[in-house]
Amino acid sequence: MVSFKGEASSSTTKSTQYQLRRFAEATLGSSNLRLAVLLPEGEDVCEWVALHIVDFYNQINMIYAAIADQCTHEACSVMSAGPKYEYHWSDGQQYKKPVRVSAPQYISLLMDWAQKQISNEDTFPTQPGRPFPLNFLTATAALIFRRFLRVYAHIYHHHYTTCRQRSLEPLLNTAFKHFTCFAIHFNLIQPKDFAPVSDIMVSLGVTTTS
Repeated sequence: MVSFKGEASSSTTKSTQYQLRRFAEATLGSSNLRLAVLLPEGEDVCEWVALHIVDFYNQINMIYAAIADQCTHEACSVMSAGPKYEYHWSDGQQYKKPVRVSAPQYISLLMDWAQKQISNEDTFPTQPGRPFPLNFLTATAALIFRRFLRVYAHIYHHHYTTCRQRSLEPLLNTAFKHFTCFAIHFNLIQPKDFAPVSDIMVSLGVTTTS
């Protein structure tokens, strides 16, 4: 699992990120997820979103690892969310055009790609005073969130029974609710992209309006 590169690079950056993380943990502990996503007063929105991308990356990794033995190339030969939604992988480099891959391959490629984004100083700056790219929220963050959503959609549609059997349902539901509330509040995922998990969101009390 990754953490911000800057956590060991400067005391200023480390202190800011530690404070933001403590704020997030404190509000999450209140069970009010809508409060937990709010930007702390005076803080930079890009840094707040970047911090959460790292946390969501780690949460998804943890949840998926717990059911990965059931998500095989044979059982999940296509990355999908039920019969109506299929996702193809593209990264603009090795996979320049969208290609059909199995779910475990898609998720592996996605997590490797996300880690590279997080570790890229040009994309996720950690040096004090270095600004985030102007399109960080609308391009980089939005794409990461949309792809993370697909992992949740796949787990809910194809591995929810396993999650229940392994007592992962509370963790999955809480992590997903936090993720969706955050994405909606900062307009990082378009309403149409929530279609595969719309029923789940309704059952969790999440609406596509912030």
